[in-house]
Amino acid sequence: MTTLPARLRSLDAFRGATIAGMILVNNPGSWEHVYPALLHAPWHGWTPTDLIFPFFLFIVGVAIPFSLGRRVEAGTARGALFLKVLRRSAILIGLGLFMAAWPFLHLVGDLGSLRLPGVLQRIGVVYLVAGAAFLWMGRRGLAVLTGACLIGFAAVMRFVPAPGGVAGDLEPGTNLAAYLDSLLLPGTLYQGTWDPEGVLSTVPAIASALLGIFCGQWLRAKSPPFLKTTGMLTAGFTFLTLGWIWSFWLPINKNLWTSSYVLFTAGIALCLLPRFVLIMDLRKPARWTLPLESLGKNAILAFVASGLVIKTMLLFPERGDGSAYTWTYEVFFASWLGPLHGSFGFALANVAAWTAIAVWLDRKRIYLKV
Repeated sequence: MTTLPARLRSLDAFRGATIAGMILVNNPGSWEHVYPALLHAPWHGWTPTDLIFPFFLFIVGVAIPFSLGRRVEAGTARGALFLKVLRRSAILIGLGLFMAAWPFLHLVGDLGSLRLPGVLQRIGVVYLVAGAAFLWMGRRGLAVLTGACLIGFAAVMRFVPAPGGVAGDLEPGTNLAAYLDSLLLPGTLYQGTWDPEGVLSTVPAIASALLGIFCGQWLRAKSPPFLKTTGMLTAGFTFLTLGWIWSFWLPINKNLWTSSYVLFTAGIALCLLPRFVLIMDLRKPARWTLPLESLGKNAILAFVASGLVIKTMLLFPERGDGSAYTWTYEVFFASWLGPLHGSFGFALANVAAWTAIAVWLDRKRIYLKV
């Protein structure tokens, strides 16, 4: 194939692989028995798990030129498109709050215990800003905004102290981002006094999607596919290297979503996506990629439904102490695989189940349109 199709199957597959990773790391049989690679880095540094969320935001950005760019070129008013962006953002934020509130029992008489920030909430906010930027900014404006998010965040974290603190403090709970979370976010914060999806760290997270927009524009450009894939690989290695160099001054940190973390993870994403393009769009797709493609087409449905099912299982007690979740893990997995491998087996079974559901929905042409 000498040209790329209008809809990239590779992007669906990459999104599906990312959601599979989210389900895998979010649902171990026991949090006391988890492979280290499937846990987030405690603070500075990274593990494979720390790549998943920025990959998804990067993919959100890549999809924007495909979903909005064609409509702009077809003459659709930018204001009308922004209303669609606003609606989608509101739905994502609403779904995130619904997941945080489920099963609502703990909120009776205590709405203040609801955690406002979260994964879907951050995706919604990032999509809103990135979508608006794409609609009303040219490439130069997008580049300036990206640089402002990254350099501005780094400067604030390095040179602006939290009240009563010192400039450059990057320790958990005492840095400026933690101070703003405790000041601006009512309700329950994930880490007590701060939140990994907090206010200040959302700024560089926007840059993750903006870098994805540049990638999407590059993929839509009228140039040979070979040039596109090699260009992405070159950019990927460049960003990865720049992120690593920057980390000596501002460490790679998922909880703070540091600028070095943005460049480093975007670099890895740019090195992986061309491989999906080669496999999915420039030749007949390999059989193993098709379930990932189906999962990527219903990514939000799989993420939300898997989380709600697990939270619901925790409500139903078994015959002794514990829950249906614990009972399932212990009886069907830990009993013959052992605690550690059984915990991984439980998580893997979740991925397999939701992938199978996604494949069935894809065959029936049923999709959750957000």
